[in-house]
Amino acid sequence: MVGVILAATVAAALGLLTIPLVYPSLGLGGHSSRSRGRRRRPSSSPPLQLPTGEPADGIPGLIGNTPVFRLKSISEYTGCDVLAKAEFLNPGGSSKDRIALYLIERAEKEGLIKPHIGCCIFEGTSGSTGISLAMIARAKGYKCHIVMPDDIAREKSDLLVKLGATVERMPPCSIVDANHFVRVARRRADEYTEANRPENGGNGATGYFVDQFENTWNFEAHFTRTAPEIYHQVPEIDVFVHGSGTGGTLAGVTRFLKPRVPHLKVYLADPQGSGLANKVNYGVMFSSTEKEGTRRRHQVDTIVEGIGLNRLTRNFAYLFPPSPAGECLLDGAVTVTDQDSVYMSRWLMANDGLFVGSSSAINCVAALRVAKRLGPGHTIVTVLADSGQRHITKLWNDDFLRSRSLDSGTPQSLDQFFS
Repeated sequence: MVGVILAATVAAALGLLTIPLVYPSLGLGGHSSRSRGRRRRPSSSPPLQLPTGEPADGIPGLIGNTPVFRLKSISEYTGCDVLAKAEFLNPGGSSKDRIALYLIERAEKEGLIKPHIGCCIFEGTSGSTGISLAMIARAKGYKCHIVMPDDIAREKSDLLVKLGATVERMPPCSIVDANHFVRVARRRADEYTEANRPENGGNGATGYFVDQFENTWNFEAHFTRTAPEIYHQVPEIDVFVHGSGTGGTLAGVTRFLKPRVPHLKVYLADPQGSGLANKVNYGVMFSSTEKEGTRRRHQVDTIVEGIGLNRLTRNFAYLFPPSPAGECLLDGAVTVTDQDSVYMSRWLMANDGLFVGSSSAINCVAALRVAKRLGPGHTIVTVLADSGQRHITKLWNDDFLRSRSLDSGTPQSLDQFFS
């Protein structure tokens, strides 16, 4: 055995080793007890050649191709292979690196911005997209200006400042309000472009408003990059489970995979207070927390950051292609309470050694419930979008949780999520 390992190591060092993106030892190659004997879809592309001779070209070259691994405790409990794509391993720490890079590169190709002349990237974000934009802006020679709600975890805005971004924190309000953080970001971009026009004494540097919620390049980024990775990494996929903030990941992956995996089921994971689950399940955008006088937070009444919404974005609209019946491409939605997202974060830390953020916790609760509903033998894929490092002052702050009447204890069993 030692000789085999040594030979493989030498081969890899010499650039002679080809490694597929499907790893049998992790239960992804059809060799686990649950998947043994199941028909695997033939791979449509060759295995990935390890780039042993060529280093990645800067930070952008490190984005994507994140691994998939088995969530051991949830898989053993459900009898399914519940797999997670580790998007928190992107260099900026989240899946948002993908759209940040793609949208900036598309803007460059369209001539909307040019590096090293003072052009500035503007965006309204709850944090992770802003962090990714600030990182890539620095790497490519742009300024960055981020506008965010002032109730977002403080460590996110602190990190943005360290990355060199200008940060504005705005009181949460409805998207129809002129002072909504997304609308302020758009306005700042227009003001920056106007101030830098040559006729105004400027050098022509532009402000580029990324507009992640409505810019359908977001959808394209996941359709052309994230989804093909999943398709290649998990040939035996039966189910995909994911939350929705902008809708780009969920729509891009769904629209790519459904025609290629006819039996595939896709479920939305949605936090409390969001209306998206009701839109998917019942065709009506409504949440009980939207009743007059009951809402504490203008956008979505939840401690979860980054997902959940009470409006349909252009990216999410890709899940409702034109048809006589207006069917949704999703097979259902699972609403997850704040308490269950807290419990799942503690469960994964205690049983799998995973330190996850709130959206990742919600994805895992929804994946657990879908797996239990469908029964043993299915392969279910979800995404761990970011780690708990950006949620220290909220999801991982016991004092904050007590202020919201939430228990920060660790469940004794996954039965807790079905009681």
